[in-house]
Amino acid sequence: MRAIVLSAGYGTRLWPLTEDRTKPAIPILGKPLVGYVAEYLAGHGIDEIVVNLHHRPESVRRALGDGSRFGVKLHYVEEPVILGTSGALDNTREFFERETFVVVNGKIITDIDLSAALESHRKAEAIATLLLLPNTRRERFSVVETEGDRIKGFGGMPVETGEGPAPLMFTGIQILEPRIFEYIPRGVFSHSTTDVYPQAIANGETVAAHVASGKWRELSTLGRYLDISIELLKEQRMSYVAGANTLIDQTATVSDSVLWDDVKLGASTQIHRAVLADDVTIPDGEIIENAVVVPRQLVAGKTRPEKALPGHFRGENFVVPL
Repeated sequence: MRAIVLSAGYGTRLWPLTEDRTKPAIPILGKPLVGYVAEYLAGHGIDEIVVNLHHRPESVRRALGDGSRFGVKLHYVEEPVILGTSGALDNTREFFERETFVVVNGKIITDIDLSAALESHRKAEAIATLLLLPNTRRERFSVVETEGDRIKGFGGMPVETGEGPAPLMFTGIQILEPRIFEYIPRGVFSHSTTDVYPQAIANGETVAAHVASGKWRELSTLGRYLDISIELLKEQRMSYVAGANTLIDQTATVSDSVLWDDVKLGASTQIHRAVLADDVTIPDGEIIENAVVVPRQLVAGKTRPEKALPGHFRGENFVVPL
């Protein structure tokens, strides 16, 4: 079985970490985010994966290689112009016109039982099955409206203090039949939840809802990236993670932090709840807390994306408070 991992987005809410790489290429405890997705799919018998690329495509190629270390065979397809979630499928339809296939967002880490969802998809004889989770924290993920085991539509954001059952949210994992291409416009930008599924539902197609359980982590903002990294560290009983060639002075203190490659911490530095990107040097005695730090040269002269958090230059670094 084949799958596509959607990896073409800009990751603007993760800037400046995405200035020199795309979101799925960001390391999570030393492994690229998209590597977790590849391993997840391989664990459910899906060993041939298409990865769509646009922003900084070389960063994903570098992170994944041919896919063999993650147990999969990879095909890369570049989008000169970004095409959206269903436009990406149109651009790769020759891979998926023969049998059931899976689509996964490249920014998640999960242990949801995909094999159980595939079984329920076949029983429902659906054109598409979306894997959903109860949004118990009522986070800002669009509400998916259901009737029985079918999708009815897609709503706005959940009410933060709402009562009653938790609203359902889409996990970014979906199972599709090749017939879905009848509803995907050719050669243009389009999104599945706004352009494709509403049309299919209106035409009487079964778009099934598979309400799953399990761990699901979505890393789309700097805050979520740090919080989820710390969660994963605590699960492994670690206080921090340090990448290759990182040098930490013996008088430095580090906790609840993520250090990428070639980081240097000077004497008596204090690092707490922080992300230090490649090639960051923290001078002697400096304190970094609740912040993301990249080298000044990485972003000097660059325009901050509209959705990105503001930061400031501090010596040879650029610091984004969280």
